Amino acid sequence: MPKPKIKKHKKKQDKPTEKAPERKKLTIQEQIKEFEKELSTTKYNKKTQHHIGLVKAKIAKLRQKMLSGSKKKKGEGYSVRKTGDGTVILLGFPSVGKSTLLNALTNANSAVGSYNFTTLDVVPGLMKYNYAKIQVLDVPGIVKGAADGTGRGREVLAVMRSADLAVIIIDVNKPEEFSAIMKEVHDSGIRLNQRMPDVKISKKGRGGIRVGATLKLTKLSKETIKSIAGEFGIINADIVIREDIDEDQLIDVIEGNRHYIPSIIVINKIDMVDEELLEKIIGNIRPDLCISATKKQYIEKLREMIFDKLGLIRIYLKEVGKEADLVEPLIMFKDCSIEDVCDKLHRDFVKKFKFARIWGSSKFPGQKQMLKYRLKDKDILEIHMS
Repeated sequence: MPKPKIKKHKKKQDKPTEKAPERKKLTIQEQIKEFEKELSTTKYNKKTQHHIGLVKAKIAKLRQKMLSGSKKKKGEGYSVRKTGDGTVILLGFPSVGKSTLLNALTNANSAVGSYNFTTLDVVPGLMKYNYAKIQVLDVPGIVKGAADGTGRGREVLAVMRSADLAVIIIDVNKPEEFSAIMKEVHDSGIRLNQRMPDVKISKKGRGGIRVGATLKLTKLSKETIKSIAGEFGIINADIVIREDIDEDQLIDVIEGNRHYIPSIIVINKIDMVDEELLEKIIGNIRPDLCISATKKQYIEKLREMIFDKLGLIRIYLKEVGKEADLVEPLIMFKDCSIEDVCDKLHRDFVKKFKFARIWGSSKFPGQKQMLKYRLKDKDILEIHMS
């Protein structure tokens, strides 16, 4: 007897589910902007301190990632050979009068125009003051986003890293550019008129993070310090803090690639506004000096400030058995040693050095001193060699 046919029911297939649209992956720059937006809308207090510290750490890591990625790409840069007793960079947005100021300060002949981007390369000039020969660099104007590479900003800011002093120039007609340029400088890892915080981080194999402080910490809690360190992959370390630092300073120490240089803030084109408006702008920016490069107003005062801010001193040299040369001194940086002077005079001087005699800062005239002795302004130095 034939078996009855059994109908096979086709299994109903589920309708394919619609895929959720993939979220667009943010670029590093977009991620940084998102975090910066979050910071701008978060009020700083004890409750938010921990969160703000972590967000700033994330921004710093992203900037470092972006910077390391840009180094792999081939591109043109600015090659500047340092000369003279010190190097000064004139930094500002386009058309602030950098080229006019360079010409006023030095014997340079930089192109001057009333339109943007006149300077397309680095133009050096030599400023002579108090027997010092100071190299002054006119660089292309930077724009917003310079630290991220806009308008060859990275190349300009790289030149700044090699300078001994930065003169930040602000157009009196565009005072809003002050905060913008300071942000670009900060984002590029340059710290103006600051020094490296007194913090020591010693990594170890185990034991977690231990925070020690030689004073009461008011800006950062120990928990925040540990969290920021952890964000950078520091799991086991002894962190010793010898000054009251904030989260930005801690991040600077952890990353360890910051560059610290002195600066002078200058407002230019003061001949174009009345005194009342100028006073208002000065109150907001608090510059070190106001000038008119075109009219050459207060240029001599700026020369003096550059010399002082560079920390230059004058050392008079004396040959054994002869009078000291008190006419033309050797220009050195403040707190230099006898060894530094020897290095500047000739590469063999340190090797052949026996001792030196000092007149001026020593306890008594002609006192015998060795290589590590720190010299003062207007000291007379007599070097004895084998």
